[in-house]
Amino acid sequence: MSNISLYNSYRRKSKKVRVGNAFIGGDAHIAVQSMTNTRTSDFEATYKQIKALEEVGCEIVRLAVPDVESVKSIYKLKLSDVKIPIVADIHFDYRIALECAEAGVDKIRINPGNIGENSKIKAVADKCRERNIPIRIGVNSGSLDKRILARYKSVTAEALAESAMENISLLEKFDFTDIIVAVKSSDVRKMIEANRIVAEKCDYPIHLGVTEAGGDKRGSIKGAIGIGAMLADGIGDTLRVSLTADPTTEILRAREILSALSLDERDLVNIVSCPTCGRTRVDMMKTVDELERRVNEIKTDRPITVAVMGCAVNGPGEAREADFGIAGGDGEFLLFKKGEKVRKLSVETAIDELIREING
Repeated sequence: MSNISLYNSYRRKSKKVRVGNAFIGGDAHIAVQSMTNTRTSDFEATYKQIKALEEVGCEIVRLAVPDVESVKSIYKLKLSDVKIPIVADIHFDYRIALECAEAGVDKIRINPGNIGENSKIKAVADKCRERNIPIRIGVNSGSLDKRILARYKSVTAEALAESAMENISLLEKFDFTDIIVAVKSSDVRKMIEANRIVAEKCDYPIHLGVTEAGGDKRGSIKGAIGIGAMLADGIGDTLRVSLTADPTTEILRAREILSALSLDERDLVNIVSCPTCGRTRVDMMKTVDELERRVNEIKTDRPITVAVMGCAVNGPGEAREADFGIAGGDGEFLLFKKGEKVRKLSVETAIDELIREING
């Protein structure tokens, strides 16, 4: 059984929702998202950034749509060669959501509490149902309903989860069920606890993310802990690693999180390497860096594990489960396959010969 099949065996059962040419939830793979940081009204800049995101593996992209000028770009984008689904992020004006639906957007993100009276929310739900456009409910610390905040005295995981469930009930009241729910917080523990509560209370797909996480270094760590904990529990159907960084970096970090859990269907090569110790007699950091840089040269149609180990102790022994690997000696490497020794390699040609051996 593959790692992905094993994961699906304990993955939370959620409703499958179509988003343009993609699916979220059910048996669909975990979709990776990002959000543009250009002015959406600037079509050329926004289009260019979306194409860059597509190049690095973004599967769904969200755009802030604060005004009618931004909606004009949605019309143009839907007529362009953009392949991935486009999500319109609406904060306050329900009329902008209606315009985005007319423009053919693939999903609309709202916080019903920010939209206002129920008649406005119903108008959005009716329009989205008519156009088969799903709605993502977005709840975070900054948009928590004042009534709920007063009840809990502060932003707690329970308060966030209750807000999400109330908003879900509101859309259901208007006979709308193509829902994706996102409960985010800049507090990793609250994000985890809130999503666990929501996961138990409904079967809608869950969008994972730690919001306002920070820059690439700290933000990626927070995102990996929060998102990773959820995925390890079988919870989560799509994700965004929110960073104060270039949006393409968010996709790279998201892919790394999925890869670490063996959940990225695009990543067929799992590289493992030892952290080195006093027994090491080869330049492990240089060797691993080279392999990671050249990983795209490896040709395989199935998932494989490739090991780079510092010595014979951690070589064919500890890494015997690796499909292929090299173990450092005194100024040389030993090539091994499934724990069996093959031949010695020079330090200078070790990666060349390892890749050649893998490619057959």
